[in-house]
Amino acid sequence: MTVALPAHIQSLIETGQRRRREGYRGRFAPSPTGALHRGNLRTALLSWLEARLSGGAWLLRHDDLDTPRNRPGAIEAIEADLLWLGLHWDGPALRQSRRRGLYGSVLSALRRAGLLYPCRCSRRLLADVSAPHGRWPVYPGWCRQRAPVWGPEQGRLPSWRLRLPPGPLGWQERYGPPGRCDAATDVGDVVLRRADGFLAYHLATAVDELTLGISDVLRGADLWPATAAQVGVMAALGFAPPRYGHVPLWCDEAGRRLSKRSADEGLEGLRARGLDAPGVIGALAASAGLVAAGARISAAELCEELTLERFQQLLRRAALAAKT
Repeated sequence: MTVALPAHIQSLIETGQRRRREGYRGRFAPSPTGALHRGNLRTALLSWLEARLSGGAWLLRHDDLDTPRNRPGAIEAIEADLLWLGLHWDGPALRQSRRRGLYGSVLSALRRAGLLYPCRCSRRLLADVSAPHGRWPVYPGWCRQRAPVWGPEQGRLPSWRLRLPPGPLGWQERYGPPGRCDAATDVGDVVLRRADGFLAYHLATAVDELTLGISDVLRGADLWPATAAQVGVMAALGFAPPRYGHVPLWCDEAGRRLSKRSADEGLEGLRARGLDAPGVIGALAASAGLVAAGARISAAELCEELTLERFQQLLRRAALAAKT
């Protein structure tokens, strides 16, 4: 079923598609829920490097739609950290919270096309739903066939789910597991508007990739499961996804993934240990196998020392090592 998008949104997407065809356009999209930790900083560096080595653009987008989780001053701190490291972005930094009208218009178009349905399953009800093969929870479609009631029932509004047609969802994957999933058994119908009224991450991300003309997404391996849902949203709108590269996460000595809860995992702790920007860049790059341990190098110097082919070869080697 064709989705009739408003003319201005159709124009935005067409402009984005043209930009995508013109060359590499990457992005870094942190959530302003706290300071960037070392894993976030490494992902930012790798994403920036791939964009610069490809002769392309690197955009900064703050994924700040989930306002209760945002921390005051986090956006400014993220931008200051990136600039201190020499990771300059192209154009103005974007905030998803200022693009709600765009996402809402796309959501309304999907609803008019009959691709959405209201879901009243609570989190508690879904808590015991397990995915096949032990991967991630897949919605079993309990509300698919219910008569749609979009208003409140017993004082509670529904979430809005995208009805994904059965079949494969695929994307070009450069570093992570092969980019293919089955919509019915691996993904399930995707929530695009939460029951509390907040627009969902998958909707906003998919719309942004299309309208901003993102050609390539390099991000952490923890987001590989989210890719199929975003690809499904783009397919529903009639457009192809970007290319993706999911890189291994940086873990601590105990094998635990880094989080924002520990200050010593971010720049504050690294500076406290006496590291300057070249020291931090060297540590981030060494953790991905790009330079030798103990190297001191600026982001610009690292870019001059690498070629795109060498960079991608080293990342594939790091991804392969992480699997063993």
